[in-house]
Amino acid sequence: MQSRFPGPHPGRIREATRLRQDREGEMALIELTGVSKVYRRGEVEIAALRQVDLSVAAGEFVAVTGKSGCGKSTLLHLIGGLEAPSRGRVVVAGRDLASLGERQLTEFRRDLVGVVFQSFNLLPLLTLEENVALPRVLQGVSYARAAAEAREWLAQVGLTDRRHHKPHQVSGGEMQRAALARALINRPAVLLADEPTGNLDHATSRQVMELFAALHRKEGQTIVMVTHAPEAAAYAQREVRLRDGRVMA
Repeated sequence: MQSRFPGPHPGRIREATRLRQDREGEMALIELTGVSKVYRRGEVEIAALRQVDLSVAAGEFVAVTGKSGCGKSTLLHLIGGLEAPSRGRVVVAGRDLASLGERQLTEFRRDLVGVVFQSFNLLPLLTLEENVALPRVLQGVSYARAAAEAREWLAQVGLTDRRHHKPHQVSGGEMQRAALARALINRPAVLLADEPTGNLDHATSRQVMELFAALHRKEGQTIVMVTHAPEAAAYAQREVRLRDGRVMA
């Protein structure tokens, strides 16, 4: 499938470029330092992440791998500002997430981060076009403009002829491509993907991963992808392995 992506917003490219440094000691687009995450279930503590240090440069495609329960999704949630660490520091695009208020966190998640979920998370009563347009509407853009941009993105992922369909009327692969378009319509600085091929067959998984690869190769999109599939991880520039909540050397 041939795809040509519009690419990140120019202002966010400038910001990412300013922040981009190599991983050998200087600031990166994503920086986790001494990050731990502990969940409490009554009197029981469950350590999901333990003293994680991780640096991701702007324009890098990183796959986070490991067995179920090793902390992969938790790591993604912390980078996306969906959860706060128990200890340590998470800095994304120059923002120390612990210093942001709830409104600032909402704006951070809305404007700088795009998320692709394993379960698609498309709204069932909306068409694919309406689902993809929704993030722009939430930014205050008129629906006419948002819908026009949604049609452009749906065209990039090969779904022009499905734009008026609702999620239950399309295949799993088509839902995931629509979810990718929705994650990209705000042209985020960081794209997070949580097991994006987890509910797809082999052929459809390959199609979806080719889209991720094209987005990274042609537009320099920063991508952090959680996956248990070696075939999906092979598309990334770098693999970060987690075991029992720790990054393996």
